[in-house]
Amino acid sequence: MYKLLKQEGNARRGEFETVHGTVQTPAFMNVATQGAIKGGVSALDLKESLKTQVMLCNTYHLHLRPTDVRVKELGGLHTLTGWNGPILTDSGGFQVFSLASLRKIKEEGVYFQSHIDGHHIFMGPEESMQIQSNLGSTIAMAFDECVENPAEYNYAESSCERTTRWLIRCKSEMERLNSLPDTLNKNQLLFGINQGCTYDDLRINHMKEIAKLNLDGYAIGGLAVGEPKEDMYRIISAVEPFMPKDKPRYLMGVGTPGNILEAVKRGVDLFDCVMPSRNARHGHLFTDSGIINMNNKKYENDLQPIDPLCDCPVCKSFSRAYIHHLIKAKEMLAARLCVMHNLYFYNSLMEKIRNALDNGIFEEFYQKYVDRLDTRI
Repeated sequence: MYKLLKQEGNARRGEFETVHGTVQTPAFMNVATQGAIKGGVSALDLKESLKTQVMLCNTYHLHLRPTDVRVKELGGLHTLTGWNGPILTDSGGFQVFSLASLRKIKEEGVYFQSHIDGHHIFMGPEESMQIQSNLGSTIAMAFDECVENPAEYNYAESSCERTTRWLIRCKSEMERLNSLPDTLNKNQLLFGINQGCTYDDLRINHMKEIAKLNLDGYAIGGLAVGEPKEDMYRIISAVEPFMPKDKPRYLMGVGTPGNILEAVKRGVDLFDCVMPSRNARHGHLFTDSGIINMNNKKYENDLQPIDPLCDCPVCKSFSRAYIHHLIKAKEMLAARLCVMHNLYFYNSLMEKIRNALDNGIFEEFYQKYVDRLDTRI
């Protein structure tokens, strides 16, 4: 259940109650693709040190390895990973986009080849729901087709219509699964996904259609896949008036701190992105003043923390000189410390956004940080 606590313009401050805990929104969901954050960061780190509220896991990858059936036998993702908060699982729909050379889309679903060993897989709406039910996640995402940008209008239109038909099948299958006696999470929630490329009319019409289904939440998908950021912001603004006010809104796969501030300003509640962990593994770190590259020679004698204004476990204990040395020495600890800092930065940014909304100063916060945080120093 979503409760809107406060609003400043279109920016929303809320609470999202789930069976695995209440999420304070706006919130960033930390991406643990295969049940772990890349860079050697565990659920214990997320829980005790990094201010994480929601963990996100990948349906497609866990279906292949260790298999969703095995995860269920082991007690579900919460038991397996040690994370006791909300978990969102994506549907496998993004792999329809990212594995374009390995798949064939039909009305019944998508035929894949495994990127691991090439064996054939079929996933449709029912299979996606069954896999996510086996994983026992808090929130399951509907199975959709994520179309590349730009796409031809007629194809984008027919894809939207198919995504709606798939969504109806997802809802029906989830209701069936949640009624079974051996289902791990009988309170599993379903989020629908808005598609339509960068065509305003397709986006709006699709949002109107899926809003009628009264789902637990709604996501905007198919953005941040190569289109100019101005197109992304325009689409969010076009779709927002048609998104239910009493349900959480999730912008999938976004993004930079500036992207997040722009989307919060336009009414989005939830975010996820691999950027903070991926960038961290290459030494690109977010700070209050902008983005720094810890590979640079200028940091080899710098005894300051990564960000003097950050109180993460890494900034409290280690210097830029040490991080720089670990990177150059190719020590595994370099990736772990850098990822921990970036995730803490993102989760703290969301906390600061919530505080700004609580105090009625979000616009001031937005103006101060929207460009600054994305600037490379």
